[in-house]
Amino acid sequence: MEFKDYYQTLGVSREATAEEIKKAFRRLARKYHPDVSKETDAEQKMKEVNEANAVLSDPEKRAAYDQLGQGRGFQAGSDFQPPPGWDAGFEFRGQGFGGAQNADFSDFFAELFGKQMGSNTRQAHHRIRGEDHHAKIMLDVEDTYVGASRSLTLRMPKLDNQGRTLLTEHTLNVRIPKGVYEGQIIRLAGQGGPGHTGEAAGDLFLEVHFKPHNRYRIEGKDIHATLPVAPWEAALGATIKIPVPNGLVEVRIPENSQSGRKLRLRGRGIPAATPGDLYLALEVVLPPVTTQKEREFYQTMAKELAFNPRQYLGV
Repeated sequence: MEFKDYYQTLGVSREATAEEIKKAFRRLARKYHPDVSKETDAEQKMKEVNEANAVLSDPEKRAAYDQLGQGRGFQAGSDFQPPPGWDAGFEFRGQGFGGAQNADFSDFFAELFGKQMGSNTRQAHHRIRGEDHHAKIMLDVEDTYVGASRSLTLRMPKLDNQGRTLLTEHTLNVRIPKGVYEGQIIRLAGQGGPGHTGEAAGDLFLEVHFKPHNRYRIEGKDIHATLPVAPWEAALGATIKIPVPNGLVEVRIPENSQSGRKLRLRGRGIPAATPGDLYLALEVVLPPVTTQKEREFYQTMAKELAFNPRQYLGV
């Protein structure tokens, strides 16, 4: 997937005002509209211009797009994958980026802005009630095992008097319930947009995601990890203690285990109403050879065991 430089597409600076973006879009629309343009690639150019305008003319999408590229040096056309949690901490009105799907736009746009965020709300039935807001939050996986209280700072884009996008911040204390899982919605009643003419404020919906972890990989309510074992533990079997997100647990390594074998610890995954499982992929780790005695030990193994790990290859 290629990175799209929307400012370059519209020919405006990153400090451009809303009015300057509007003028640039109108100028390029007159140039590339397929009904009037004589350019051979007018239709494709018009799609690119429409896509860039859809992002930069929307304060919320523009703020998130700017945050994505800030300090990362992405270049137009370069290979791109969005960093994990790139849009976390932004508070958006309504359903966030939901509804931004457009079949004529690029994979880049769809990856960033085409995913529906949050759950259905009752906004259509409460038109005077305050608007519901949505935000994505990033938690540590350990938070779901014990529950936690977290102070979260959310940023909300708005236009200033000159038509430039600014980010306003506000901080709130949130109770994270035990057992939350990826994609779960936490509803904060009355924390959304203010109501009109005395009506109730809207709600704030927080979509839970987990920060990348150096040991655990999360899939739904299951957790995956690699478990290093010594050769003798794998060959002879062993019972060992290992740390898991909520403490220590004993694990039995079966005899004659090989690297890649998966052990399943039922119910040790995300502690939701229906708990997930913890899967451990064994990795046999060889002791290094640093002394002559260690070298002789390996030479004895090679001689006494006469083991050929490539026998199944016919050699």
